[in-house]
Amino acid sequence: MASFKKYRVGSKFKLSHIDPDDTPFCEGDEASQRTEVEALAVELDELQDVLHAEGRRKLLLVLQGMDTSGKDGTVRWVFSRTSPLGVRVTAFKAPNDEERAHDYLWRCHAAVPRTGEIMVWNRSHYEDVLVPVVEGWIDKAEAKRRYAQINDFERLLTETGTVVVKCMLHIDKDEQRERLQSRIDTPGKQWKFSIDDLSVRTKWSAYQQAYQSALGATSTDHAPWHVIPANSKRHRNVMIAQLLVKTMRAMKLKPPAPDPALKGLIIK
Repeated sequence: MASFKKYRVGSKFKLSHIDPDDTPFCEGDEASQRTEVEALAVELDELQDVLHAEGRRKLLLVLQGMDTSGKDGTVRWVFSRTSPLGVRVTAFKAPNDEERAHDYLWRCHAAVPRTGEIMVWNRSHYEDVLVPVVEGWIDKAEAKRRYAQINDFERLLTETGTVVVKCMLHIDKDEQRERLQSRIDTPGKQWKFSIDDLSVRTKWSAYQQAYQSALGATSTDHAPWHVIPANSKRHRNVMIAQLLVKTMRAMKLKPPAPDPALKGLIIK
C-alpha cells in the first residue's frame, strides 16, 4: 500500500512538488479500483456505526480545492454506503450579511460535528485565508493572525473529542480547463458553471501561492493537511477513503460494553 507520508504537509512542504497526475493509491484496472472504493465505503459505514455507538468522539473532514477539484464527487463516492443519519455535509459559500456581522469563524463553529457524527465541510474556514489574501482584502500580518487563530480553533476541536482530517484536492490548470469546458458543453451540467469561475481562474498562480502559505502555516500535529493528487477522480476517491479508514481504525473505536441486565434475556 502507498504511503501518505509524501502527501502530508510538513515544514519543507512545497505544493509545486506534488504532481496532480500522481496515482500512487490506485492499483489494478478501473474495475478493481471501483471495487476498492466500494469496499472502503462499506468499511466507513461500519466504522461510523461504532463511532455513533461509542458516543464520545466525532470526525471532521475538511475538503478544500480550486473550482472543479472534486469536492462534491468525493462526498458522493467516498460516503456512498454511509448512513445519512451518521454523516452531515456543510457547503460554505460566500458569507451572508448575518455571517459577516460576526467573526469569520462563527459560522464554522456552528457547524462542527456532534458526538458520534462525521461532518464534511465542502470548503471551510480556509476560504478566509485564501480569497481575502488573493483579493488583497487583508495584509500579510492579518493573514498570519488568522493562521494562528485557525490553529487554536482546531486545537479546541481536537481537545474536545473531534478528529480533524484536512484534504486539499490538487488539480492542475489544464485539468480544470477540461472540467469547466465539459460543464459548458453538457446541458445537464451547465448549472454547475458560473461565469465567476473564469475570473478566479485568471488568478490561478495567486491561489496556488495562497494555498502554499495557508497549508504550510496550519498543518499541525493535531490537524495535519494532506495534499490529494486529484487529476484522476478515481485516485482522489481511493486515497481519501483510505485516509479516512486509516484514521478511524487508529481511533480504536469501541461500542459500549454489553448490558449485564440483558444476559440470558429471551424475547417471547
